[in-house]
Amino acid sequence: MTSPFSVPIRVYIEDTDAGGIVYYVNYLKYMERARSEWLRQYGLTQQALLDGGTQLVVHQLTCRYAKPARLDDELHVTAQVTEHSSCRLAFHQRVMAHGEPLCEADVHIACVDAVRLRPTRWPSALAAVLTTTSVPLRGHP
Repeated sequence: MTSPFSVPIRVYIEDTDAGGIVYYVNYLKYMERARSEWLRQYGLTQQALLDGGTQLVVHQLTCRYAKPARLDDELHVTAQVTEHSSCRLAFHQRVMAHGEPLCEADVHIACVDAVRLRPTRWPSALAAVLTTTSVPLRGHP
């Protein structure tokens, strides 16, 4: 398993409800940003993948909310790859504030052909990243 990638995110008024607490769906948006930034650190972008005919989609997600984030909090959102196969990738993600987990999720991403919306193998650049980052291959020790 790789070490977690982390990105800082500030909570703004548009992220919150009338009580100044982050609306639950925004945690998923924060996690999406962290996964996009994880890609970017390897020189890959969602747009480049789309231009190449590949789309990354959430296939499965389990999420647990523990504590609320509030207006003006500085959050750290992690994205840690836990396993992969030829067309799927699993992340464990956390939204943290002050060193405490507020929300945790296991997010499974599928690689699909952007036109047919059918599973396809990772593009070579992303496959190379997965091979070199010591991520366990699903079904192999």
